[in-house]
Amino acid sequence: MAETPKPALKTPTDIKDNSAKSVADALNGILADSYALYLKTKNFHWHVSGPHFRDYHLMLDDQATQILGTTDQIAERVRKTGNTTLRSIGDISRRQTIRDNDADFVSAADMLAELREDNLALVALLREAKDIVDEAKDNATSGILDEWTDLAEERAWFLFEASRKA
Repeated sequence: MAETPKPALKTPTDIKDNSAKSVADALNGILADSYALYLKTKNFHWHVSGPHFRDYHLMLDDQATQILGTTDQIAERVRKTGNTTLRSIGDISRRQTIRDNDADFVSAADMLAELREDNLALVALLREAKDIVDEAKDNATSGILDEWTDLAEERAWFLFEASRKA
């Protein structure tokens, strides 16, 4: 049985096809890592323990909510360039660069350190994407990337400060 050809999206955009594809690839990678970071942050939120439980539990919940809040914007930017975005957990796992943590126990200090490094890794991806979207003259994505970078930097800062010894 022959496959039915997929209809073209034909989303109106003035970004050239190759540039739009590069933008979409960068954003889909960021989206995959955002979902990986969201789930890891929720995992640590659920499993944190120790004398600072309440503070860490609340901070990680706030950070997870913030991360999840960016995902729809990221996916919609991909669609606005005429491309498709992530479709499944499998798609996320194939694209993510932030590693999962399936350990039975992680100390609170190690949780904060790991999430700090993961947020800084996301910042690096956002900066790389900024170069790609600027080259494509995708001004809208460029501006939003600045906001997402600031949010990730803030999360890393909070994680750093929360982990400092008094």
